[in-house]
Amino acid sequence: MKTLSTIFYVTLLFFCFSSTSSPQGEPIQLALFNPIQIVPEYQSVSGFRFNLIYGKNVNVTGLDLGLANYTSGYQSGLQLGVVNLVDKGFLGAQLGMVGITKGNFQGFQWSAVNVHQAHFNGLQIAIVNYAATLKGLQVGLINIIGEGGFLPVFPIFNFDFD
Repeated sequence: MKTLSTIFYVTLLFFCFSSTSSPQGEPIQLALFNPIQIVPEYQSVSGFRFNLIYGKNVNVTGLDLGLANYTSGYQSGLQLGVVNLVDKGFLGAQLGMVGITKGNFQGFQWSAVNVHQAHFNGLQIAIVNYAATLKGLQVGLINIIGEGGFLPVFPIFNFDFD
């Protein structure tokens, strides 16, 4: 827990004090629910996004924190929320109750339910894990790999390292 706190604060400080605006996106997003948010949904955030209820942006880089986090483009960094949704690719760690991604994912996903609709490269931990294709390991009660893998469905763990 102490390591997670340290990562949170270092990431927050790095992105908050790096610049006031960048070509990749605005440095800070605060959202009550979309469309009541500082940065419009069609713009990117590169730094820190805090969604009190629900926030939506095109691309997010950095720390993403909230109840419901929705990225319609690409996400990289740390995403913490009850529900985490990413339409395109993800690079980093996604933690919450439900994690759903549609593009290629590289990293770590930990939720009650993980659903990944494209190629997943890394580690999934959940009660139920699903990946269309996998290079890595799934740990959970039910582990499903759509194509390839040790077995299509397997309890406790499933893997594919090809």
